[in-house]
Amino acid sequence: MRLLPLTLCLMMAPVLASAQVACGGSFSGFVGKMKAAAVAQGHSKASVDQFFNGVSLDGRTLKADRSQGVFKRDFIDFSRRIISQNRIDNGKRNAKKYARVFDRVERDYGVSRGVLLAFWALETDYGAVQGDFNTLNSLVTLAHDCRRPDLFRPQVFAALELFEKGNFDPRRTQGAWAGEIGMVQMLPEDILRNGVDGDGDGKVSLKTSPPDALLSGAKMLSGLGWQKGQPWMQEISVPADLDWTKTGLDKSYPVSDWAKWGVKPRSGKFQSNAKASVLLPMGRKGPAFLAYPNYHVYFEWNKSFVYVTTAAYFATRLTGAPVYNAGNPDPGLKDANMKSLQKKLANRGHDVGKIDGILGAKTRAAVQKEQARLGMPADAWPTRALLSKL
Repeated sequence: MRLLPLTLCLMMAPVLASAQVACGGSFSGFVGKMKAAAVAQGHSKASVDQFFNGVSLDGRTLKADRSQGVFKRDFIDFSRRIISQNRIDNGKRNAKKYARVFDRVERDYGVSRGVLLAFWALETDYGAVQGDFNTLNSLVTLAHDCRRPDLFRPQVFAALELFEKGNFDPRRTQGAWAGEIGMVQMLPEDILRNGVDGDGDGKVSLKTSPPDALLSGAKMLSGLGWQKGQPWMQEISVPADLDWTKTGLDKSYPVSDWAKWGVKPRSGKFQSNAKASVLLPMGRKGPAFLAYPNYHVYFEWNKSFVYVTTAAYFATRLTGAPVYNAGNPDPGLKDANMKSLQKKLANRGHDVGKIDGILGAKTRAAVQKEQARLGMPADAWPTRALLSKL
């Protein structure tokens, strides 16, 4: 089951013609402007007419875009819901079945097989559930919608280019509601830029070919800055007297310093010559991880903290790490209280972004600053105690 359809990768700058198409207004009028922009880019009118013929506004896509409550779950809840024994067992079977492909992934791009296996599992259950939204309708609908038009307009033109190459069917290509296609869910621009013919049949078939999908995903991660052969996440134990103000993804120290401050690996050894952040997804009493530079590349694949942390942790499980120590974290804030906290933080001058009840990076940073100001353990985990003090 695809739980997080919003897999948004680092975008190329929109071409000038696409930037000139304003969102909103009548849908048919918007499509007409998109067609004119496509022709202005050099596409033939016949090709453009064929590509856009029959495109329609998709209300189901807009509903999905507005209904992303999964982002409000905490790490323990979310990870336990989607990392099942069945997914772990299927991951091991696929690792064995496609061992040669994963050998090539690691040789050519330096991305661990666990990382690709985790994406493959979380995005589409190893290809079983790839989405049933008409991709063109979804992309044009989201480009027309004024919430994030700059994100999706370039994807429409990229899909047009794929169509002209014979790799996209405007009527039949289906995928996730946000326009991602295939087993590891890639947007059209990313397919154009990173598509790999992994099985040697002369085509890039991300929906039906695991070698194509896995190698394309690895190439994309490499292009986003993945450091070849380097770790991404490691579970740790932290001392009770750690300086919590040093924790968080916005701060990084040599691993040797963390070791000096009492941080220890739960399994394996530290990457001693690296720098890393201490990540406490549910505060100092919950699970704890070292986040190496490769962890940050995950945010170019997906913007959700809980998804990224779960995917990174799942990748470690698929490469032999134990189940994390859940600890006994303080209860977090539910939706209404989280929004109330965000409002209080904003009133104190902190930039928390949108008041949406989601514990994102800006809210975590603001929480940590207020905890430090109030003399509380500054672990960036919002609690009722903090809400009361504010």
